Amino acid sequence: MTLNRRFFLKSASYAAACSLVWSLSGCGTKEGSGEGSDSTALSAGNELVPSIPDFGLQLYSVRDVIGADPKGVLKQIADLGYKKIESYQGDQGIFWGMSPTAFKAYVEELGMTIVSTHADTTKDLEKTAAQAAEAGLSYVLQPYIGPQKSVDEWKKRCDEFNKRGEICKKAGVKFGYHNHDYSFKPIDGLISQEIMLDNTDPSLVVFELDLMWIQVPEVDAAAHLKKYAGRYELCHIKDFVREPEVASTDLGLGLSDYPSLLKVASESGISQFIVEQENYPSPVMECIANDAVYMKQLVFKA
Repeated sequence: MTLNRRFFLKSASYAAACSLVWSLSGCGTKEGSGEGSDSTALSAGNELVPSIPDFGLQLYSVRDVIGADPKGVLKQIADLGYKKIESYQGDQGIFWGMSPTAFKAYVEELGMTIVSTHADTTKDLEKTAAQAAEAGLSYVLQPYIGPQKSVDEWKKRCDEFNKRGEICKKAGVKFGYHNHDYSFKPIDGLISQEIMLDNTDPSLVVFELDLMWIQVPEVDAAAHLKKYAGRYELCHIKDFVREPEVASTDLGLGLSDYPSLLKVASESGISQFIVEQENYPSPVMECIANDAVYMKQLVFKA
């Protein structure tokens, strides 16, 4: 696979930025297998900062190819260096035609773990949570609810989320919510996402911060993470452009400053770093490979 020259030029500039922002001592890039794994090493500094131990992939990123050969695509993902998987409720279900235990065994055979899934939690949640626990997942996440019409409507969703959190907790998994851009648009002078954070029980509801969809409405993502430190346990990492329209792109080719933003995310309590890409400037698996190369520059173990 030939990765495009523009990616490597942008990637190299980010590597230089990382050497200043992260200031890690004696740490290089994490080695990975698969094509495109020769990422640029970051220079050593003197001060250790919180580490990103590894990174995963939201399978929605490969939605156009995974259905025809789930096992084959999962193997390609593992070969590229992804260590974790976040699934979603596609046409073949969360476990892609396999039983929860068979899916778990296959993913682990590839050297990965499945940590979470997006799912419609409005129905059959008891069954979904039980199967998630059987497969060894830690989280069941509601990915989309749409904008609400009032603060009171948002608070009703909070009450519903607390109840779903109780169901998931009984099954041995955590319930969480994944934001979109509407979550950070004001309503009656309040930010919708903050209504959710302020009116859900931290022992029952966790949050996954989509780092693209907080940046698109021009919210200060770092300040938000610091304000709500401990409430976010997962994040989606995806870069984006605004022209000719807002769209995600390969990591390192867009507007996001992830060397600094992921440092704040780690310091704020996020432990699951999940890559997601929704739009592709080149073939899907090439984009996913580019993303893995980029992430390997930011993965360190103190």
